[in-house]
Amino acid sequence: MLLKLQQIIVKPGHQMLLKDISWQQLENILEEMGDKRAARISYSDGWLEIMVPLPEHEKDKEIFGELVRNLLDKLQIDFEPFGSTTLKNERMRQAVEPDTSFYIQNHATVIGKNRIDLNIDPPPDLAIEVDITSRTRFNNYEILGVPELWRYTNQGLEIFVLQDGKYIQSQSSPNFPNIPIIELVNEYVQQCLTIGRSQAMRNFRKWIEDNL
Repeated sequence: MLLKLQQIIVKPGHQMLLKDISWQQLENILEEMGDKRAARISYSDGWLEIMVPLPEHEKDKEIFGELVRNLLDKLQIDFEPFGSTTLKNERMRQAVEPDTSFYIQNHATVIGKNRIDLNIDPPPDLAIEVDITSRTRFNNYEILGVPELWRYTNQGLEIFVLQDGKYIQSQSSPNFPNIPIIELVNEYVQQCLTIGRSQAMRNFRKWIEDNL
């Protein structure tokens, strides 16, 4: 007996793992799920994981997106934000959906595009994962060639940079050299939790004005 996708329920904060999923089945599942959904997917060589984040996860990812956009705007760096778009490459049999992502050095190659196909498009220059209720899939990002990955956990921000096909942990961000990204992000994410997002972002923009 085959189950239809709409018959499967994954509770927030939980994951479901499916095996022997073909690429065409993956495409069908993504089409059926649609773009406006809470669930996120990770796919590697026939293994498909469907994850449904908790509400606080969604709030955290919006904070990160706003922090990065403020920095890029102040530095007058052109960029294209792609949020949680599906990054997929059929030849590599890999797909993953970050919490948010940015094209920076390669922004010109994706101007005007609504979807990314890593068979022909470069990967985003920066992907961000909030690991409060889920686990970052390092292998997906490594194989797809995402140059820089940020992971935020309960312990704070970690930066990973791709070197020779593998991630190494770094204390600095290639996309934001000479900026203390880890300390900066940790401080203002914490401010969002204590004094509220609006005031924290005003403080962050003030720090940018005073220091950049």
